[in-house]
Amino acid sequence: MKLKGRGIVEGLGKGKALVAKSSISFLGGVNPLNGLIIDKNHELYGETITGKILVFPFGKGSTVGSYTLYALSKYGTKPAAIINIETEPIIAVGCVIAKIPLVDKLEENPIEVIKNGDLVEVDGRKGIVTIYKNSN
Repeated sequence: MKLKGRGIVEGLGKGKALVAKSSISFLGGVNPLNGLIIDKNHELYGETITGKILVFPFGKGSTVGSYTLYALSKYGTKPAAIINIETEPIIAVGCVIAKIPLVDKLEENPIEVIKNGDLVEVDGRKGIVTIYKNSN
């Protein structure tokens, strides 16, 4: 299945999807040293975002979240790409400086269409997301 959206940060990312129905705060919510979600109140607590296609509605929290995304890149723990329903400036800036492909405003709600474990390809320049459904 291919979906068209708005490409925000160019680049290609491919990996298994990690999907959250709730927003993510990167500052205090994600450990840049190991890529783990450390917010104990988040549905993905204990999951690693490293190398995954991270799907969530939008970001929340401090502008330092942009730097946390950059730190994930420096430590080699960043996601392969990010897909949002609608991206806000903190996530956009973080993805630019961390070189994380970023797409939003897909023609269908990515949280409803993409499931955890689906193989997903993201083309941040073209705004195209290709979903290969997980057969497990």
